[in-house]
Amino acid sequence: MKDAIYLVLDMMNDLVHADGPNGKAAYGDQVRKRDLISKTRNAVAKARQAGLHVGFVRVGFSSDYRECPPDSPIFSLAKKHGLFKLGTWGTEVHPDLGRQEEDFDIVKHRVSPFYATSLEAVLRAQGIKRIYCSGVSTNAVVQATVREGHDRDYAVTVLSDCCCAPSDEEHDQALQGLKRFCTITTSDDVVFE
Repeated sequence: MKDAIYLVLDMMNDLVHADGPNGKAAYGDQVRKRDLISKTRNAVAKARQAGLHVGFVRVGFSSDYRECPPDSPIFSLAKKHGLFKLGTWGTEVHPDLGRQEEDFDIVKHRVSPFYATSLEAVLRAQGIKRIYCSGVSTNAVVQATVREGHDRDYAVTVLSDCCCAPSDEEHDQALQGLKRFCTITTSDDVVFE
């Protein structure tokens, strides 16, 4: 395996599946408009073919939501609406993305995949130096991954066509703000190394 990983961020049923709560809202429109599932599936296959590790990052909480911050503007409604509950269909990776048994499964309880998760230990144990990433949303988990990855001395690349935010404007603004911290490319143009 190469010293690189492709992290697929928050591409779980609650957020991106057409039958999920966010799939029926603005996110769903963006996911379909950008053909996010198909492009991400193809990027995962391309990364595997290039010999990269693949990891899926999911947000999830225990059945009693003990890890859920009650005052968070992002997560405070999760408990009320039964979202992001581990062990349910909603926190499973979208079935069309081709998750495999050997893929890394990182569960987080906040926006950043580094905060209070096993991600850093996995990356160090596998000798990872480069992170390729994509997912939803561009202005949340993708931004957090890029900024923290950069500050932890990883070379980070974002596959912009495999990302979305609730609107085109939010997506574009997020990418604009990330250009200083990472390489931005597309799933067609990326060379996984």
